[in-house]
Amino acid sequence: MSGNSSDQRPGRLRRMLARFAAGPEQPQAARPHPDAGEADSTPIAQAGDREEVTVAGVLRTVTVRPRAGVPALEAELFDGTDALDVVWLGRRSIAGIESGRRLTASGRVSLARGRRVLFNPRYELRPVGQGSDHQ
Repeated sequence: MSGNSSDQRPGRLRRMLARFAAGPEQPQAARPHPDAGEADSTPIAQAGDREEVTVAGVLRTVTVRPRAGVPALEAELFDGTDALDVVWLGRRSIAGIESGRRLTASGRVSLARGRRVLFNPRYELRPVGQGSDHQ
């Protein structure tokens, strides 16, 4: 019995530290997105380089960063399996694109600096739930 208990502690500690390091958005973002398992949606963890995909999840962070002197709105989309960056080149803001918002995005996956990225994807903002998105 003590073997099982000690085997579980590192997992709990890692989860606790991950929540602490991620900040206040982590509890909402850590839950799998309800659309992540839909038939027309690809789990982010399975999205391969140069593959055309539709992914769904929760936006964990949204920032503006210049890329080659051009403004770029960048967001991290998390679906419970992994995260990818969604980048809109030439944009400083898009109405509705904010942390905690649910989103479905489609496009071709690129790998940049070891991370999956969708540049200028087609996207659909998902309806805001009964207060569940912004608690």
